[in-house]
Amino acid sequence: MNETDALHKSIGQVILGKDDVIELILICLVTQGHILIEDVPGVGKTTLALSLAKSIDGTFQRIQFTSDLLPSDVIGVPIYNSKTHGFEFKPGPIFANVVLADEINRTTPKTQSALLEAMQDGHVTVDRVTHELEKPFMVVATQNPTEFHGTYPLPESQLDRFMMRITMGYPSKEEEARILQNRGSSQIAYLKPVCDAKKILELQHAASKVRVDDSITKYILELVDKTRKTKDLELGVSPRGALSLHRAVQGKALIHGRDFVIPDDVKDLALPVLSHRLIVSGQKSSTRTSYGVRTISQEILQEIINSTEVPM
Repeated sequence: MNETDALHKSIGQVILGKDDVIELILICLVTQGHILIEDVPGVGKTTLALSLAKSIDGTFQRIQFTSDLLPSDVIGVPIYNSKTHGFEFKPGPIFANVVLADEINRTTPKTQSALLEAMQDGHVTVDRVTHELEKPFMVVATQNPTEFHGTYPLPESQLDRFMMRITMGYPSKEEEARILQNRGSSQIAYLKPVCDAKKILELQHAASKVRVDDSITKYILELVDKTRKTKDLELGVSPRGALSLHRAVQGKALIHGRDFVIPDDVKDLALPVLSHRLIVSGQKSSTRTSYGVRTISQEILQEIINSTEVPM
């Protein structure tokens, strides 16, 4: 059993019946991506992030985003040391391998933006001093799609930093019965690491070396170009979005034991990687996800996927 299979099995002991969700978060992990989980409360979003951290023997920090949270509460702050008569940087909770940004849309845009540099560059700058974050580093953000009072929707620039936006959905009756029998998240206490940070960094390097044929690259660019040209969309996929899809399909190939990408990798990942980067013409709320139901932007993107010739 390879490392990704072991990780999948480990997380699957706690997150029951969600093999597709586990695979997506592992793809983000091995491609240095971040993930936004938008779903109703109580479906296991926090448990998923904690299970991932424990399985890779990584550090974990949970940040509860509220309206009074400040950027310094996230990234850290210089504190005066009376002994040295100088300021010393006290790291914030962003300094961890897996950071859970819980209910990220409940804090102000100023605090949301504190994550931008960390998510994009893997470091933060305080008082013109750059501080490197732990490696591997991954942000798992959550938001509730059903309550909009006192929330601040993520701007396009912030959404674009997430490799994927997904939903978990309710479990089936059979899966929920197993959850009740296993007492849900109490199973986390029994999780043991199946690999370490060094191995994850090796997997990330291996994913970057997965071969992407020119025909696959052309296929990705064709999908992206169509999102920019259709009249149904006010905002199409950015170059960062195209790069994210390119990296994601490499990760999927790696997880499935291949050193090359196939067209089905692109078709399977186009929706979770690209749909949150789109804005439907005249639909300000088009980027919000209705759990279990495709949004207008997802429907348009699916039509583009269906109408685009697949390379042989």
